[in-house]
Amino acid sequence: MKPRITMLTLGVDDLERAVKFYRDGLGFSTEGIIGKEFEHGAVAFFDLQAGLKLAVFSRDDLAIDAGIAKSDPNPTEFSIGHNVRKREEVDTVMEEARSNGARILKPARETFWGGYAGYFQDPDGHMWEVAWNPAFLPED
Repeated sequence: MKPRITMLTLGVDDLERAVKFYRDGLGFSTEGIIGKEFEHGAVAFFDLQAGLKLAVFSRDDLAIDAGIAKSDPNPTEFSIGHNVRKREEVDTVMEEARSNGARILKPARETFWGGYAGYFQDPDGHMWEVAWNPAFLPED
């Protein structure tokens, strides 16, 4: 298997709320919810970076699609990292998320690895780390 990740799909409890958070709150580009005409098919896709998309899909429908029982959310299973080019951007992104419904888990602070980072949860409990790492800057 070649390490090609092209889609991150998040199970959400309220698809409309998730679209509002990511599109209107964080400014992610999307065509909105599609697939409503299909039973268990409504989903929204957001453009991230070249070759990578974020999808939000009902937790119930994701469980049905995967053929497994729905389980309780567990935010410590993984986090999504959002790296920024400047230290000050961490605080800007954290405030943008908070003001649009995110819960701040760990306010931004200096890190043991020489950067600056904080954590928030989206309205469905998914954990995001916003980080400035001088050794790992995005290309933008």
